[in-house]
Amino acid sequence: MHDVLVVGAGPAGMAIAAALSATGLRVAGLSAVPPTKPWQNTYGVWLDELPTPELRDTLGHHWSDVVVCTSERTIALDRAYGLFDNLRLQRYLLDQCERRGVVWFAGIAARVEHQATHSLVTTRDGRVVAARLVVDASGHSPALLRRPATLHVARQAAYGIVGVFSAPPIQPNRMVLMDYRADHLTAEERREPPTFLYAMDLGGGRFFVEETSLAHVPGLPLTTLEQRLQRRLNARGVMVQQVVHIERCLFPMNNPLPYLDQPMIGFGGAASMVHPPSGYMVGKVLRRAPEVAQAIARALGAAGATPRSAARTGWQALWSPAHLRRRQLYLFGLASLMRCDSATIQAFFALFFSLPRYEWMGYLSDTLSTVELARMMLRLFIRAPGNVRRTLVAALGAEHALLRRAALGQA
Repeated sequence: MHDVLVVGAGPAGMAIAAALSATGLRVAGLSAVPPTKPWQNTYGVWLDELPTPELRDTLGHHWSDVVVCTSERTIALDRAYGLFDNLRLQRYLLDQCERRGVVWFAGIAARVEHQATHSLVTTRDGRVVAARLVVDASGHSPALLRRPATLHVARQAAYGIVGVFSAPPIQPNRMVLMDYRADHLTAEERREPPTFLYAMDLGGGRFFVEETSLAHVPGLPLTTLEQRLQRRLNARGVMVQQVVHIERCLFPMNNPLPYLDQPMIGFGGAASMVHPPSGYMVGKVLRRAPEVAQAIARALGAAGATPRSAARTGWQALWSPAHLRRRQLYLFGLASLMRCDSATIQAFFALFFSLPRYEWMGYLSDTLSTVELARMMLRLFIRAPGNVRRTLVAALGAEHALLRRAALGQA
C-alpha cells in the first residue's frame, strides 16, 4: 500500500508528489494523461519567490526591466520577473519523483472510499489504488474533493499571442506586468470591465502579448479579449506577422475552499490556492509544497494515524487560521478591484505601487503577516484619491462578510 496517492500531474501535483517523496513517504501518482505530457499554459514568477536557487535553471526567460503602465506614467518595479520553461520545470520535478520512487498510474479518478486506515480510489476503467492518504491536485474542478457550490465565481481570462510583429509591441528587453492604458477604447468601453496588456520580449524577434481581464463574473469572453488585443496593437501601428502560439486562459480566482473536514486534502487549484490579487499559483505551490508535505509525513508517522487525522493535519498546514484571515482580506481586495472602471483601476495601481516596496511585494506574494496586510490596506484607503476611495467604501458595504470571516479566521 502507498502512503500517499496524488491525483493529478500538473505543476501542483508534481510539486507535492516530489515534496512528499522527499520526506521518505511511499508516493504514487494518478494522472489522466502521461506525466510527461507537456504543460500548455505559460507560468510566470517573481525571482525572489523561488524557494531554491536551482529552480532558476527551470526559467526560460527573466527580466530586470519590469514595469506597470497607467495613463499617467510608467512605473519601474525594480523586481526581477521570470517565465518558466515548462519542459525544464516538468523535467526537474519528474526527476525528483523518479529518484525517490514515485510510481505513476494512468487513469481518471472516479470515486474515493475512505476506510479506517486507508482510502481506496477507483478510476473510470475500474483500477483501484489504495493509500493511507489521498491528495487531490487535479485542478480547479477537482476529481474527488467536495467544495460548496457557488454561482458567483470570478474568473481571470486572457488571450495571448507568441509571435513576430512588424515592430516591437513593447520596448525591447522589457517585461510589462500590466498596461491598463485604454486610449484605444471609446469612452463607453472604458466604463466596461477594464483589461490590461501583459507582455514580454522573448528575444530573437519574438514577443508574447496577452490581453487580460484580472477578474470578472462569470469571466470576460475570450473573443472580447482577442478584439481588444488587436485594437491595442493597431493603435500602436503594430501588425502580427507570424503566430507561433496562441494562449487562451480562463480560470477561477475566488473559488470557495473545499470542505476542510474531509479525510483527504487538496493542493493547487483543487485547494483554491490561486492568489486572489494576481491569479498566480505556481510559485506558491513550489514554495508551500515542502511545508505541507512535512506536516503530512509527521501525521502519518504518528501512532494510530488514519486518513482523517492525516488530512486534518494537512489542512491545518495549508489553511491555518492565519492563512484563512489573509485569504479573506485578499478576496475583499479582489472584490474592490472588480468594481473599478478603467480610470479608477489605473489610479488604484498608481497608488498601490507607490507604497513601500516590501508592502506591495508582500501583497503580491502573500508573505505579509495578517497585521501587516491589514495595516497596508488601511494605508491604501487613507491615501486613496476620491474615486478609488468611493469604490472601496462601496465594496466595504457589499463585502462586509469577507472582512467578518477574516477577523474570525474562517474559510
